[in-house]
Amino acid sequence: MKRMTNTMRLAAVATASALVLSACGSDDGDKKKDDDKAGSDTSSSAPAPTGDGKLVFGSLLPATGSLAFLGPPEFAGVDLAVKDINEAGGVLGEDVTNVKGDSGDTDSGIAPAETDQLLDAGSDVIIGAASSGVSLTVIDKIMSSGSVMFSPANTSTAFDEGDYADPDNYFRTAPSDILQGAVLANLLVQDGRKNVAIMARQDAYGETLAEQVKANLEAQGSEVAVTVYYGEKAQSFDSQVAEVAGAGADAVVLIAFEETTSIIPQLIQAGVGPQDIPTYFVDGNTASYAQDASAPLPPGTLEGTKGTIPGAETADDFKARLLEVDPDLKDYAYSAESYDAVIVSALAAVEAGDDSGDAIAQHIVDVTGGGTKCTSFADCSALLADGEDIDYDGVSGPIELGDTGSPTAASIGIYEYDKDNNITPVDYIAGQI
Repeated sequence: MKRMTNTMRLAAVATASALVLSACGSDDGDKKKDDDKAGSDTSSSAPAPTGDGKLVFGSLLPATGSLAFLGPPEFAGVDLAVKDINEAGGVLGEDVTNVKGDSGDTDSGIAPAETDQLLDAGSDVIIGAASSGVSLTVIDKIMSSGSVMFSPANTSTAFDEGDYADPDNYFRTAPSDILQGAVLANLLVQDGRKNVAIMARQDAYGETLAEQVKANLEAQGSEVAVTVYYGEKAQSFDSQVAEVAGAGADAVVLIAFEETTSIIPQLIQAGVGPQDIPTYFVDGNTASYAQDASAPLPPGTLEGTKGTIPGAETADDFKARLLEVDPDLKDYAYSAESYDAVIVSALAAVEAGDDSGDAIAQHIVDVTGGGTKCTSFADCSALLADGEDIDYDGVSGPIELGDTGSPTAASIGIYEYDKDNNITPVDYIAGQI
């Protein structure tokens, strides 16, 4: 039975403390916002717009590759947001436009060339990529061009660390894997798993999430029997499956993409498939594997398997509106996050009075907190026109971006597979990072 949980139920103090973001966007953020407003009271102090007057979005999302199943809902979310913005009068008196590109995956390596095309088309904001690994191949190119990079699905902690820790032109509506790792570990502990095997992709996404799950499991007294990685371009998983099979684990966590359909049959053959021991997925592979899916598995294969996907519950009315954009949608993962990335960027352009990426970047955090609550582009832009500060709460949740451009609060959905290999949400866990 589905239920909404308002606060994260983490048992370990160490784990809970890791999810609290200290002093992010509080007093200092409000002071900066007040200073910015004070500096904009006179026309002489307001910077001249540097954009061309027409806001252009570029979609760098997966039409092909290992995350192609995420492409349709993400493209639909962007298209719906553009539609809503233009129906409300556009931005700075002009309709916004959207140019589409294919991010592919790290194997295909097409993202840099696709990014060049999006930038050549005048993209002020690029929505994407979905894969953290792909984003890391183009983030510097996008930011150095003066455009905004706004991902609806990046979850790696790398974007809040090192060179990317300071405020810049990178933002995301999906929470980092700090939160998903804690929620998944807590789910395993609640289910009574004491000795877990983790099998993961060896990339920025897989390694980070595996580390977070392991750390949070151990903080709560459970053990990790083995952590095995496989290469992004691996064609065989025999040695990793053998390690998992020999670990004596009481649960398996599989952190994977589309290669899940190759790994699961091998786990079954080794006697450690989902019907042998409890199995858990993450957002990279919690998709439909029913007979009408693009990559099906035999009925009953995944029954009882659980998975986690960042994001709040997708409302039925929002799903209906997405289906008007793309009637063939089967999944809705990250559709709301894609929609909100576009709306937030457009509102930032309205507040800035400028459609250039650099100007938009300076206002994105401001429009997601500290002002009058509003939940649509039409309502929020009207408030901005009246000179009010706004706090946009979107279809993906409250958003509340921090100084690094990442959400400081978010929800993680817990899903379970039925006998037909379809997923159904059973819980939503809210937490702070």
